[in-house]
Amino acid sequence: MQNQSKDPLHGITLQKILETLVAHYGFETLGELIPVKCFQSNASIKSSLTFLRKTDWARKKVEDLYVKSLPKF
Repeated sequence: MQNQSKDPLHGITLQKILETLVAHYGFETLGELIPVKCFQSNASIKSSLTFLRKTDWARKKVEDLYVKSLPKF
């Protein structure tokens, strides 16, 4: 029997997390839930990924929102 990770983020890329959140909430609501400029002004997946990969605290907020929202997906 293999040990399965209990981490809900295991095996999921930041891009997939962001695409799922944007599909569910949209950039406007995402910008209200996590008030960072990359979601509020000229938002795109590419620019948001660039920012989130450089900014640990913002990435953590995105990951936390994803985990909290899992039952809704």
